[in-house]
Amino acid sequence: MKKQVKLDEKGYRKFGIRDSVAYAAGDLGCNMSFAIKGTMALFWTQVMGMGLWYSLLLLVVQVWDAINDPLIGAIIDADKRKYKRNKFLSYIWFGSIGLIVGGACCFLPFPGAPVWAKSIIFIAGYVIWDAFYTIANVPYGSLLSLISNDAADRASLSAWRSVGSMVGNMLPMVILPFIMYNADGTLNGFRVFLAALIMGGLGFICFQFMIRNTEIRVDTDVTVNEEQPKFNVFQALKNFAKNRPAVGATVAAMGMFIGMQGATTAVSVVFQIYFKNPQISGIVQLFAMIPIVVFTPLARKMVVKYGKKELAVFCSLCSIIGGLGLFIITPQNTGIDLIVYIICQLVYSLGVGVYSTVSWAMMGDAIDYNEWKTGKREEGVVYSMHSFFRKLAQGVGPAVALVIMGSLGYVNNAIDAKTGESFIDVTLLSFDVAVNLRVLVAALFLVAAVMQFIGLALIYNLDKKTLAKMNEELGRGDETAVTEEVTAQ
Repeated sequence: MKKQVKLDEKGYRKFGIRDSVAYAAGDLGCNMSFAIKGTMALFWTQVMGMGLWYSLLLLVVQVWDAINDPLIGAIIDADKRKYKRNKFLSYIWFGSIGLIVGGACCFLPFPGAPVWAKSIIFIAGYVIWDAFYTIANVPYGSLLSLISNDAADRASLSAWRSVGSMVGNMLPMVILPFIMYNADGTLNGFRVFLAALIMGGLGFICFQFMIRNTEIRVDTDVTVNEEQPKFNVFQALKNFAKNRPAVGATVAAMGMFIGMQGATTAVSVVFQIYFKNPQISGIVQLFAMIPIVVFTPLARKMVVKYGKKELAVFCSLCSIIGGLGLFIITPQNTGIDLIVYIICQLVYSLGVGVYSTVSWAMMGDAIDYNEWKTGKREEGVVYSMHSFFRKLAQGVGPAVALVIMGSLGYVNNAIDAKTGESFIDVTLLSFDVAVNLRVLVAALFLVAAVMQFIGLALIYNLDKKTLAKMNEELGRGDETAVTEEVTAQ
């Protein structure tokens, strides 16, 4: 006998764990595809032989990256057609299919092609992938407010989104190194292309699960008030610059992404030529995520007790200590060196993990702060500016890191006998280059931790006491009550 579905007073399926798991699957799907972005620098330098030329191309596509979100977001918002299920779910379905093709287009293995052809392949592939990623990701972010208008339900969805993101980061870390590398530690171009197809396929499955199990309960028809004052973009940007919480959270996020994205390539090469075991790089990074796994279920209670800013600032100090510890290098790379590296990574990831868990909640408080000080919420401007600088860090970080890596000896050092093209053969790089890159990794992580501390401790000004005062004056109520209600579920 088929189990009867419980309905709410409006006739929708009652909100429950099914909705939370489905929403988590959406972020898992996004990260299955986004994980391949961290492999681009390795593929285009070691397989395609682009070297430092790749850094310039990366900056070029970041221009598209900057306008991509608002452009596609505006297209989706302007779409007034009626869809059988839901507009946002329909766009996600279309984007999830395109991600399989778009992701593979970024890794077409043609190392013998001329430089101009490689440049076209890279730019075209990245633009296609980024467009489909945005088509899936932007509507996904909008779904949270449409699944339920209850504060406790939304808090639950946000927490489960963090779980989906965490799993989506962990799986590629473990899976990809075993697929992409040859037995001698060199990168295999065809295997990277195959890995991109696999990740795209896994993402598609996750998105389909989310679409089939998502219930839209909130009416999306909006009546426009014609007497509302006209939006002034320049005034809004000035307000953002005056919004200390938004600026502080943005500086911290840029630091976090400089550490995560900027050091990704350097870390992979360090495991190739310093530790001489690229396959375990994912396992080591997975181990470093233990603090995030431990903290996530405790997040609400700890935030209620200590406050978001206070907790994030303390843990950013832990990241600084971990970053300093990464500079410890034993002579000739003894076995102790890897143990020291793992321990310091563990300490460092505590700060990153805690901040990443509460970062979107802190940005939500920053939007309330804008309303508190100016009388206008301006979610779109605050979030778009925050997103712009996050993406800037994601693009500039790896580009700058590659330039520094080149100056430290990570340059084209081999010639393909068949094609005559130069490429980077990591087996020919000296141990001195490996040590230099090991120091670079430590420096990138330390700079990221310091930026995170500056943003959170010195700029972000919504401590627990100030936040309570702001919420009281805005009539938001006590967020502690909501937090405890969700925790009890």
